[in-house]
Amino acid sequence: MKDVEFVRTRRPLVCVLGGTGFVGHHLVNHLTENGYRVRVPSRRPQRHRELGVLPHVELREADVHDPRTLAGLLEGCDAVVNLVAILNEERAGDFQRVHVELPRKLLQACQEQGVPRLLHMSALNADPRGPSRYLASKGEGEALVHGVEGLEVTSFRPAIIFGLGDHFFNRFAALLRAAPGVFPLACPRSRFAPVFVDDLVAAMIHSLADKHTIGQRYDLCGPHAYTLEELVRFTARTIGVKRLILPLGDGVSRLQARVMQYLPGKPFTYDNYLSLQVDSVCRGGFPAVFGIDPQPIESIVPVYLTNRTLRARLDQFRALARHEY
Repeated sequence: MKDVEFVRTRRPLVCVLGGTGFVGHHLVNHLTENGYRVRVPSRRPQRHRELGVLPHVELREADVHDPRTLAGLLEGCDAVVNLVAILNEERAGDFQRVHVELPRKLLQACQEQGVPRLLHMSALNADPRGPSRYLASKGEGEALVHGVEGLEVTSFRPAIIFGLGDHFFNRFAALLRAAPGVFPLACPRSRFAPVFVDDLVAAMIHSLADKHTIGQRYDLCGPHAYTLEELVRFTARTIGVKRLILPLGDGVSRLQARVMQYLPGKPFTYDNYLSLQVDSVCRGGFPAVFGIDPQPIESIVPVYLTNRTLRARLDQFRALARHEY
C-alpha cells in the first residue's frame, strides 16, 4: 500500500475506467489537482479532448471490455478506479457484461500487471438478491471485487449523485420544460438522499492514501432525505416552470414503466421501477473517516440548473459521452 508520504513525493499513476463520464470528469480533474497522473481510456478519445489537454492526463483509445487491452491500460499503474456502469440495458445481458464481467476482467488485469489498489463504484442498495437486475448485478460485481485476496479494494455505494453534469436533476429539468402542463410522476413516494459529486470524489481521493479504507464498503448520502415528488417540485421551482405534478399510484407507475421502456432513450423502465421500491437513503451520516461535511442540494443545484451557458455545455458533453461503453 502506498501511504500518504509516497503520494507526496511522486505522482502516482491512476487509471480511471469511465473517466469520460459525469463522475469521471470530476474525479480526473481532482486527481490531477491532488498530485496524480491519470490515464483515461475511451473508445472515442477525439470526443473528449477537454480531458486530454489537462496536465498529467493521458487519454488513450481503448475498449475496456477486451482483456488484453485492459491489461495494457494498467501497465505501470499504482491504482485503478472503476466507474463504468449503466442504468438501463440496450440489449439483454448488458447489466451482467458491464457490472459483473468487466470487474472480473479488471481483477485479472490487476493481477497480471501487479496493480495493488482498486477503487470500485457500486451503488446504494446493491445486493446480489436485490429487487432489480440493476441492483442485483451491481451487488454481484461488488461481491466479486471484494472476494479476491491480495488486492486492496474499497467500494463506494452512493445514493443518487448530483452536481454539474448530473443525470438526475438535469434530466428532470429537461422533462419538466418539455411537459405540456401536466407532469405524471411514477413512484412519487420513493425516498432519496442525493450526494454531491465533489463529496464523493473527495472520499475516493482520500481513500487512495488511507490504508484504513482498504476492504471497506461505504454508503454515501447527502445530509437530507426527500421523496421523489419533493425533488421534482424542487427542480420545477428552481428552473421557474409551473407544472401540475400528478403523483401516480403503484399500479399506474408499473404500467408507465412497462410502456416507457420501449420509447427511444428508455426514459423509465420496469427495472427502474423495481429499483425505486427500495429507498435510496443511508442509515448513518457521511462516513467520519473522510472528514467531509456533505453539501445539500439547495446550495448546489440552483447554480447549474439556472445557468444557460452551463446547460448548453452540458448538453454537448452528454451527447459526446452517450454510448461510451
